[in-house]
Amino acid sequence: MSTNLYSFSEETSTKLRKFRFASARNDDVQAMVYAIDKQSYEILEDANIDSPLGSIEELVEELPPSSPRFIVLSYPLTLKDGRKASPLVMIYWLPPTAPQSLKMLYAAAVELFRDKAGVAKLIEYTDEEDFEEIEDNVL
Repeated sequence: MSTNLYSFSEETSTKLRKFRFASARNDDVQAMVYAIDKQSYEILEDANIDSPLGSIEELVEELPPSSPRFIVLSYPLTLKDGRKASPLVMIYWLPPTAPQSLKMLYAAAVELFRDKAGVAKLIEYTDEEDFEEIEDNVL
């Protein structure tokens, strides 16, 4: 599957851009969750999740147990030198129970989404327990 098949609506692109700028000024964790429409190959906000989510616990609770998702996460933290930072990372949620067809659908779009989201770091999680180490992985 070529990444040329995937698309973003103008609305999705605009919301993603606004989230990137607004989350940098926020002191709380924020996450936006994205899904791929299997019919049109359009990458959209997950309609089943009310984004942005305000905590890691809420994010983990909302993720589907058997379907991949792309997550753009702003994770505010204080660096060792005392400076505050809000790294913006992409989490590729890839549960082992997802059907192979969905895994392939999402795998082909990972780099396109990463570029569109403007994140430098990509983290792949396959289990809810992986989120317990989020702070170590964000840096």
